[in-house]
Amino acid sequence: MKTLFPAIPLMTFLALNVSIHAQTEDPYIWLEEVESERSMNWVNAQNKTTADKISQVEGFQEMKDHFLESLNDKDKIVYPSVVGDYMYNFWQDETHIRGIWRRMNRADYLNNSENWEVLLDLDALSAEDKKNWVFHGATWLSPKYEVCLLNLSDGGTDESIAREFNVEQKKFVEGGFSLPSSKGSAAWISKNELIISRNFGPGTMTTSGYPRIVKRWKRGTSLEEATTIMTEHETIMGVWAGSSMIEDENFVFISKSTSFYEHESYLLINDELVRLNFPVDANQQGIFKGQMLLRLNSDWKVDGKNFDTGSLVAIDFKKLIEGKTNVTLVYKPDERTSIDDVNITKDKLIVNLLMNVQNVLVAFELNDNAWSFEEIDTPAFGQISVMGTDEDYAGYFYQYSNFITPSTLYYVDNGEATIIRQLNAQFNADNLEVHQYEAKSKDGTMIPYFVVHDKNMKYDGSNPALVYAYGGFNISNKPSYNTRIGIGWLEGGGVYVLANIRGGGEFGPKWHQAAMKENRQNAYDDFYAVCEQLIEKKISSPKHMGAFGWSNGGLMAGVVATQRPDLFNAVIIGAPLLDMKRFNKMLAGASWMGEYGNPDIPEEWEFIQKYSPYHNVHADKKYPEVLFVTSTKDDRVHPAHARKMAARMMEQGHPIYYYETIEGGHGAASTNDQSAFNQALMFSYLKMKLMH
Repeated sequence: MKTLFPAIPLMTFLALNVSIHAQTEDPYIWLEEVESERSMNWVNAQNKTTADKISQVEGFQEMKDHFLESLNDKDKIVYPSVVGDYMYNFWQDETHIRGIWRRMNRADYLNNSENWEVLLDLDALSAEDKKNWVFHGATWLSPKYEVCLLNLSDGGTDESIAREFNVEQKKFVEGGFSLPSSKGSAAWISKNELIISRNFGPGTMTTSGYPRIVKRWKRGTSLEEATTIMTEHETIMGVWAGSSMIEDENFVFISKSTSFYEHESYLLINDELVRLNFPVDANQQGIFKGQMLLRLNSDWKVDGKNFDTGSLVAIDFKKLIEGKTNVTLVYKPDERTSIDDVNITKDKLIVNLLMNVQNVLVAFELNDNAWSFEEIDTPAFGQISVMGTDEDYAGYFYQYSNFITPSTLYYVDNGEATIIRQLNAQFNADNLEVHQYEAKSKDGTMIPYFVVHDKNMKYDGSNPALVYAYGGFNISNKPSYNTRIGIGWLEGGGVYVLANIRGGGEFGPKWHQAAMKENRQNAYDDFYAVCEQLIEKKISSPKHMGAFGWSNGGLMAGVVATQRPDLFNAVIIGAPLLDMKRFNKMLAGASWMGEYGNPDIPEEWEFIQKYSPYHNVHADKKYPEVLFVTSTKDDRVHPAHARKMAARMMEQGHPIYYYETIEGGHGAASTNDQSAFNQALMFSYLKMKLMH
């Protein structure tokens, strides 16, 4: 193991004889019954009406075909997952609908060989098991990497089974470890023992829907015989277990997440749990030359030293086990820089920085307990993602792209970068240009955003513009090559806007924290500031402007549709949270109270209810004709959020569109064909509303 832890007008509706404004009861709570006959009859009716309408938009089928062709492109980049001497890859195309898992050796991959060794065919396995298997990765037994726990999800849910698989024999191990479908974790203690956190039956999961019990399970015994080593209260977020080979010794880690942002870390040593002494809100970034790396989300005063929020620090791992804190500073970002990612190679620490929302790679070395670094020569003004690193090799891979430059995969060895693979252009970007601007938010904070448009665009307010943002959970949005946006929007003359609103991680933890809980409205005010500046610059106008968000961004889309309907003529509300009174009672919702607050506490509901979309839609107000998109199989964000909001709007007489994929999980698609249809649906909706 190499790691520590494991986005139609429906004019009639069967009205219910209840008041939709009642605050003490929810007339649409029956839609929370995910797969009940009544709920699915409602879903299927909306799906048919929406699909029948939007599929008739001119160019729908051509757009879907273009998306599918891109997704099935046999020349698309084959990204490597480095495990020992092999490059592993999961691949889907028109022949392999569910996909194949395959590998080749490092030398062949670097030489662009097509000599893949297929290990598992998920289409064949799905047919044999009568399941819709979705690949969820592998957990390896090091150091030989001959067997792994293969994780598979039925229909794309976050839950997955885990079955022992032998890659040399290309088959599941007969009588090997096998775990039923659950959220949680499973890792190797040794060849004959696992450490697991799963659903062990009634009462073994938290209110967030994650495990609260960790057990160790020996080969040859039943799961019921597994030994419990940790049991926590159901009100925490959950517990997870993992293992990592450090200096030829396998260490077993347990993370007890008391909330989304607070994690107590333990080592299992000689059958005893040893608590590691560092801030619970720090993010572990691996171990390099005996130093545990931490990214700080708050100031840390330790041993007479002060380490600032956002810094990368290192602790001597062996001393940490002994209860000692010997902390050194690796890197401290400035206010316009954040640490995007940290990757470990044999001899260098590769730190991916985000400087004014553009990536820069820096290589750190540790010699005689002193850190030094130098910037790595990479293409500028874009997104860089480091991948395929291995602690036993000096070489590593990174991907570069920007809005109009297709993704390129580089391999770096001994300081020399070589292009390994490059994505074919998926859309015509010859006449596109990119600008980065800043808008002043309500409280004076300057909010950066990118605009991609035709070089000959007229500044007359008539341009159809799609504005996207996420704004939550410390997740940064960067200027990357987006095939869906290119095919669905830019090629047709649309303007694309990426808004880096607060709540994300673009400028470090403080940028995120500025939109948490009682400060949530800041994120939405930031979004409005960007949209208003687009109007001021005459790039677009409300008649031609649309908003789009997924997941937490779907919440944002729901908020902007209800708070500022005057700004938009189209809004896509994807896989959203919308009922913020009950979000903590649906699926994984309780785990997000660290981000939004607890609606069961009156003082916190006071600020949550001000933006909760489900509680701020009114019959006497005019809204854009929004499109809701979600999935029946989404077991992270409950589909009832979108269902109930849609039902409420329809009952009030607001025309809307609603589409719910029956499988696909939080991404709302398990196959390329499903994904192509969804994208064609969303962009045809935007075309209909903003271009016609």
